[in-house]
Parts: sequence; C-alpha cells; structure tokens
Amino acid sequence: MSRVLIIGCGGVASVAIRKCCQVSEVFSEICIASRTKSKCDELAKKLAPTTDTNITTARVDADNVDEVIALIESYKPELVMNIALPYQDLTIMDACLHCKVNYMDTANYEPEDIDDPEWRKIYDERCKKEGFSAYFDYSWQWAYKERFENAGLTALLGSGFDPGVTQAYCAYALKHQFDTIDTIDILDCNGGDHGYPFATNFNPEINLREVSAPGSYWENGKWVEIPAMSIKREYCFDGVGDKDMYLLHHEEIESLAKNIPNVKKIRFFMTFGQSYLTHMNCLQNVGMLSTAPIMYEGREIVPIQFLKALLPDPASLGPRTKGKTNIGCIFTGTKDGKPKSYYIYNVCDHEECYKEVESQAISYTTGVPAMCGALMLLTGKWNKAGVYTVEEFDPDPYIEALGKYGLPHRESFSPVLVD
Repeated sequence: MSRVLIIGCGGVASVAIRKCCQVSEVFSEICIASRTKSKCDELAKKLAPTTDTNITTARVDADNVDEVIALIESYKPELVMNIALPYQDLTIMDACLHCKVNYMDTANYEPEDIDDPEWRKIYDERCKKEGFSAYFDYSWQWAYKERFENAGLTALLGSGFDPGVTQAYCAYALKHQFDTIDTIDILDCNGGDHGYPFATNFNPEINLREVSAPGSYWENGKWVEIPAMSIKREYCFDGVGDKDMYLLHHEEIESLAKNIPNVKKIRFFMTFGQSYLTHMNCLQNVGMLSTAPIMYEGREIVPIQFLKALLPDPASLGPRTKGKTNIGCIFTGTKDGKPKSYYIYNVCDHEECYKEVESQAISYTTGVPAMCGALMLLTGKWNKAGVYTVEEFDPDPYIEALGKYGLPHRESFSPVLVD
C-alpha cells in the first residue's frame, strides 16, 4: 500500500499511470500532476472505473522547485515518479531532497538552455574533461549522490527501456551468462509505420536533439566521437526484418562503462528510415533544430519548440501505428574460460500496445519499465541510499516484473554480431 506522486501526463506517463493502476495492491494511491491539469483530470476520469487505485490530480509547474515542494508537502508521497521532461530532473530532485522523499525518472538531465553562454561554458568544460560532447548525460545527477546518501534517500535514474531495461539486461548477462563481458552492442529498432511522411515517436524536441548530436562510443577506456549518423550498419531484427541502423551517443553507455568491469567496447545503434533522415537533415540545414531563441515578428521563439508545435503529437500516433519494435543487447565475452556470445531483447507490437493502453509501443516500452522501477523501490527489492542507475541493482526481480507486465525478454545464444 503506497502513495505515489507522478509528475507528467504525456504519452509515456499515461502508460506508466495505467500500469500503476493495474497493480493497485502496491500503487494504492496516486496523484497525477502536470502543467495542464485538464489532461490529468481526463485520464483520471477514464481510469477510475477500472481500478482500485485512488487517483487524484494536481497542477504543477515542474520548472518551479517551490511549486514541486508545495505539492510534495501537501500530498506526502513515498515516491515521486518524474515522467516529465529531462530538463526538469534537477528541479524535482531538489524538491525531493527538501521533502525527504525517494525519486525516480526515465530520462537523464540536459540543461534546456544549453545555448545560453553561462550554461555552455559549464557544459563545454565538462565535455572537455570527459572527452565527448553529447547532450544527455548522467554527470549532473550523479553530482547529487552524496546528498541523497546523507538524506537516506534513493534516486533511481533512467528507468525506461534505453536507458533502463538495456542496463538491466547488461547486469543480467554479467550475473548469469558471463564471467567477463568484452563488448556490448545496444540495438534499438522501431519497425513501426504511422503513415506520416515525418513524425517522431516521442517528444520531438528530445528526439531530434538526440539524433542530431555527434555520436560516440566507449573503446579501450576512452571515448571515441564521430560526426552525427556517420556510422551505419544493417541488421536483421527478429519480428521486424532488415533495417538500417546508425551509431549514436546514448547516456547509458556512460554508466555501463563505469559499472561493467573491464568492458572493452560499448556501442549504441538506432534504426532510422530514409524519409526520417531526409526530413531531419533538411530541418537541421535551415536551422529548425536550433535551441537558440530568435526574434520573429517582434517576439522571441525557439525554432525546435516551434517545430514541435507543428509536428504530430506522439500521443496521437497510437491508433495509426503498425509493426513492431525490437530492443536489446548483444554481448561477447567469456564463460568458464571459453568465448561466448549472447543476445537478450524484447519484441513489442504497436497494435497490441494500443489495444491495452491506447498507446504505441515507443511509449509502452518506456512506461512499463517506469512502473516496474517504481515497483522495485516501493516493495523494497531495490533499497539503498544514493543516486543509482538500473544496472547497479539486482536485475532479476526487475526483469521478472517486466515480463509479468508486458515486456518479456527473448534470448539467442548464437546471435549475428555487429561488425
């Protein structure tokens, strides 16, 4: 029996909320809060007849730490699930520390005003020190580790699919399949078709910034950075077929390089169709992916935020998306002195997801792990003070919960390796 505050009511949050309501014996009370309270009210009204969870709603500006503190103090939750934007992670973490409540999120921090000169100076110094220049990273939140430890609180970072489940897969492989892991390739394939010439499957601003940033990978104890989308491979994905995939920077590489002993190489690949890439390159070339404010007809606008307003809402893609996703990790290493390879992955069907929770599989594969991460914290299966990523906990109960609530894994012991 737990009381949980969920901040956010977008596509991913709505899946996580629906899943929480399927586990009322743990999530006995939830408060859904966002800047637009009407969205929270609508979802609460829809879910109320189908669950024993007591649902309330609230309005909060998650950019305002005082508002978040006031809401937490009023509601008194045992856990705050941050399923808002990654720009708001630190604000909500500050509020949780002030109110002495546990914290979790699904995406890792990036300063929204990265083009502001002061933020840029801080960011560039960090990138120079670490040796790469990706936007999203853990370092801002890892800096809170001692504060959470001293407060006796847990902060769970990035309990989505990637990051999140992919890290649990790595911990699971190390625990059950290998004595030593040499290489990790994380493969994220979306074989879905929504019928639009161009749309993003999750928040357009986050998605486009992630894809247009320089790529990087970990090799032999250092970062190797490459121009965006400059390394391409083709892979045949179970349930989807042959797809082109591109090497990107992704934040879980950072924590895996830190937490998987002696790993020699870690890469992250994501699939993209040619239409998506053509549109994205055109938009980037004309400045529409910029985060720097410009003046237009006497008012200031941010190009990528304006573009976001023009593109289809990812939450609207559910009823029209067909096909499957396939996300997982391929490992090489040794077991009992012998070389070994292993592939653990999930296949998720867009249409089946919509039938269950009125969402496409991209939101589903993030929303389900968000609920499962919260479940681990609330039931005490994951319980240690500090700031942690998923692979730092026992993967077994998490992976078991994923399978129970909609994301079972598959395995291959002779996978095709990525060259």
